Amino acid sequence: MIVLGIESSCDETGIALYNSETGALLADQLYSQIELHAQYGGVVPELASRDHVRKIVPLIEQVCAEAVMTLQDIDAVAYTAGPGLIGALLVGACVGRSMAWALDIPSVEIHHMEGHLLAPLLADDKPEFPFLCLLVSGGHTLLVDVQGLGDYTILGDTLDDAAGEAFDKTAKMLGLPYPGGRYIAELAEHGDVTRFKFPRPMMNRPGLDFSFSGLKTFTRLTWEDNQDDDDIEQLKADIAACFQDAVVDTLTKKCLRAIKQTGHTSLVISGGVSANLQLRETLKKMGQKHHFKSYFPDLKYCTDNGAMIAIAGAMRLEQNIPEKETAIRAQPRWSLEQLSPP
Repeated sequence: MIVLGIESSCDETGIALYNSETGALLADQLYSQIELHAQYGGVVPELASRDHVRKIVPLIEQVCAEAVMTLQDIDAVAYTAGPGLIGALLVGACVGRSMAWALDIPSVEIHHMEGHLLAPLLADDKPEFPFLCLLVSGGHTLLVDVQGLGDYTILGDTLDDAAGEAFDKTAKMLGLPYPGGRYIAELAEHGDVTRFKFPRPMMNRPGLDFSFSGLKTFTRLTWEDNQDDDDIEQLKADIAACFQDAVVDTLTKKCLRAIKQTGHTSLVISGGVSANLQLRETLKKMGQKHHFKSYFPDLKYCTDNGAMIAIAGAMRLEQNIPEKETAIRAQPRWSLEQLSPP
């Protein structure tokens, strides 16, 4: 089955073609709106929606050309129906559902976070169900007990800012470009991680929930209290290193707590923050010590992309071909626990 995947939940337009019979990704195109939104320091929803309208059809044409296929060769369409920005979601939903009608093929609505959760299955070294998953991005920080496709239990959630959001806001505070995660990580390489003692939020409490707003406030106060420093650039690097270390330490220790609680021996880490190299190395070392294995998507599939939607759609369609519908839906708020197996 050749599945076309469409991702348009926020500020990336991702299109991919996936062959479920061979497990091969046939073509993959991604357009990022980072330059469009950078001047505003964050995503402007209306601009994002308009840019998806401009890019989505040309990208579909590009993946077909890359795979040497026509639209008639596509067997099904999978598109992100939520969560995300309502206008951006509707662009992908309208195009995906309309293509399915026109081609008389099935279409399937995909949960954006389920796509991220399954993204490591695109790699050669794939996890098997069941496993524990850390979904960590600009909008979400979740620990999920994954028993199978569509069988998810949220063990921990963020009570305020997501980890990726905290990275972006800290970067803006330090005068770094948007999005901030990459720039914080690069700056942290030149910083002294021992200069400041940053808190590890909610580590002294039982449970698996997260909170990053207090850490963000501590970072701001540290920055403001040290403005008379003779070397401002080194101060920025030291704050970046201490901030990143606090976030990574919090995430990894909560993962270990969840591993011990669930008994899983496989940990999947997905979402934009899963590209952070310190997070990857720390979890790999922790897994060696505590006898679990960590799985990550390839770096290019950590951020939003069409490939993860295509494989999620293929997995659902292999188990159940839905009846053709006329409704076009988008759910800006949609819990993973509302999903069910195909």
